[in-house]
Amino acid sequence: MADSGSVRFFDTQFQRQAAAGEFGLNPFEIRALPHVRGEVIDLGCGLGNLACAAAARGAHVLALDASPVAIESLKQRAHAGALAIDARLADLTDYVPEGTFDTVIAIGLFMFFPCPLARRQLARALEAVRPGGTLIVNVLIEGTTFMGMFDEKAGYCLFGEEELPQALTGWRLVDDRVEQIPAPVGIKRFRTTIACRAHAPTGP
Repeated sequence: MADSGSVRFFDTQFQRQAAAGEFGLNPFEIRALPHVRGEVIDLGCGLGNLACAAAARGAHVLALDASPVAIESLKQRAHAGALAIDARLADLTDYVPEGTFDTVIAIGLFMFFPCPLARRQLARALEAVRPGGTLIVNVLIEGTTFMGMFDEKAGYCLFGEEELPQALTGWRLVDDRVEQIPAPVGIKRFRTTIACRAHAPTGP
């Protein structure tokens, strides 16, 4: 997604929001925050509003995004607030998390990749969750008609409505819902899932 139309779309949006000091959590992030703990990786962190809120509650966050505007803004806020956030510019289309984490977040990320890459990156995110850890993921699903944020040349993915829960078979679903919201033109349909990975089995 590096230097794609989607990155430029969000750079423009993030620049406006940062200039206006619009750093409030969106509804997905508000629901996610109580479940974010420990060592965290936030894939596609955007301006880092959730990362900042989680770090203020004691989490240590690795925050990654392809938007230079977002990462520069987050670095400044993390420094000013003495927050435990490592903000890095990253192309997440082929990113492999190093190690595992107590919380893995991917809110509004995977739909910006072609479907084969989106499903591969979702699988990698699942693998990065420690036993007993939490995955927080949000994707656009079929039925979405607003396409203004996508780069048609780079590709995108509208997930099937049941793809997330199917991918999380064996996990404990803490919060799982489908939501539809109006967009500038058309609608967006989201599936947001918060799920806990089972603890590793103990010995006899």
